[in-house]
Amino acid sequence: MQWHGTTILVVSRNGKTVMAGDGQVTYGNIVLKHGAKKVRKIADGQVLAGFAGSVADAMALFDRFEAKLREWGGNLTKAAVELAKDWRMDRVLRRLEAMLIVADRNNVFIISGTGEVIQPDDNVAAIGSGAPYALAAARALLRNTDLDARTIVEKSMEIASEMCIYTNKNIIIEEL
Repeated sequence: MQWHGTTILVVSRNGKTVMAGDGQVTYGNIVLKHGAKKVRKIADGQVLAGFAGSVADAMALFDRFEAKLREWGGNLTKAAVELAKDWRMDRVLRRLEAMLIVADRNNVFIISGTGEVIQPDDNVAAIGSGAPYALAAARALLRNTDLDARTIVEKSMEIASEMCIYTNKNIIIEEL
């Protein structure tokens, strides 16, 4: 059996950055948990971070990312690049199975263990099983409405939960 999960979405619009994650944890075809918290504020509430993948691996990565933020004086871009370099090159870290999204008021990054640091063109990003659904909904709402970032995230996550069997409606939202 295989672990599945989650949907993490971040939208930055008009000076607000909002990140959401659903609460479902699935093993094979069994839902084990409905209310897992996969998004949080870090760096004294100045950065949002969300993960898809192994919880233990993600917690280790959050700790390392926060250390990189401190090391680079809060520079999100530099911290993201340095974490990705370490993650790819370190023999132990390379085995971690997770993806991260980090964001502040100005930047959004997806960070992976293959050394990727992706900054989307439109400050909208998603990871996890339901990412394609949430991302498509968010982009459509951004392009065709004047909705605020929080409303776009709420509506997009609802749409993802209706389409992805590994995403539920127990949405946790963090906002900057």
